[in-house]
Amino acid sequence: MGHPLDALPGRRVHAARVRERPRILRHPGLALTALVDAAPAAAAALADQLVAEGAARPAEFDALGSALAAADIDIVVICAPSGLHVVLAREALAAGKHVVIEKPFDVSLPRTREILALSQRAEPGGLVVSVISQHRFDPASRVVAEAAHSGVFGRLTGWVASVAWWRSQEYYDSGQWRGTWELDGGGAVMNQGVHTVDLLVWFLGRPVEIDARTALLAHERVEIEDVAVATIRFASGALAVLHATTAAYPGLSVRVQVHGDRGSAIIDDDQLEYFGTADADGNRAADLVPAGELRGGDRGEEPFVAGHLRQYEDIVAAIAERRAPGVTVADALLSVAVVRAVYLSASLGRPIRLDEVAVTTGVSA
Repeated sequence: MGHPLDALPGRRVHAARVRERPRILRHPGLALTALVDAAPAAAAALADQLVAEGAARPAEFDALGSALAAADIDIVVICAPSGLHVVLAREALAAGKHVVIEKPFDVSLPRTREILALSQRAEPGGLVVSVISQHRFDPASRVVAEAAHSGVFGRLTGWVASVAWWRSQEYYDSGQWRGTWELDGGGAVMNQGVHTVDLLVWFLGRPVEIDARTALLAHERVEIEDVAVATIRFASGALAVLHATTAAYPGLSVRVQVHGDRGSAIIDDDQLEYFGTADADGNRAADLVPAGELRGGDRGEEPFVAGHLRQYEDIVAAIAERRAPGVTVADALLSVAVVRAVYLSASLGRPIRLDEVAVTTGVSA
């Protein structure tokens, strides 16, 4: 972090099927040069929007291969339906491009294992592959993670999280791929809860066993869940509880609690709400969190862009320094393995050891 972004002027980026103003355009070390969408009108509409906001018009393509052959691209940013992520990443890596994949990594563990192997082979050549997990770069998350890892909280005993969001029926009807196992990969856990699962494994490590239940209660014409609960056990004995839903009208906060026998912390919508330890010196860690990142603080007009910008800062620095990014493919693969274990447990109606889904996917302890 802190790398001077202007050290990489004009780094060129391609975004596949971006449906909103790309957050990466806020980064001074990046420039968007190409858009790819199977629906040309969609790419043209986004290009028009970018021009109206003062950006240069990117080239437009209807296939990634065409863009890779014709455009001046350094990084491919994949924002396609989840079930296409690995397919597109494979194509970009074969063309010698750095790759950034939006969450979730993919819906298939065997495919994610393939990208893990490809990324490991690409590392000696300086190629960077990262998956968006922007909350690892939030100041509150970083302070809590450091406290958990360094023993400030003592023995970690528990973790409780709720992702209580609302998604309308129109949201699921907006694309034929939404709400399908093939391309969406799941519902409230895979799409809305995956970032919170990522914080779980970052804070506490690799789980041992997952016991979950899911339901579809408030939506129609979808294959996936809109409510899920899971208990998650770790080798240390720590227990975690995950609740994820898109059926909590009108949509509430994402709340994460971390507990140990010498301290606890609460993060609410990415802001630090509580941080307390038995050691007064340990409490000083919270002083590192900017006022705007404390619960109730003013985070500016677009707080949810900040985490993406911090992660892109890390990615740009990783490329310049020829090092691994802050979030690796292996990190993302573990989160997907936990999500898949949630679904397998719910489907079979019994606890699932993570090894049952991870042993054949390259996920290590």
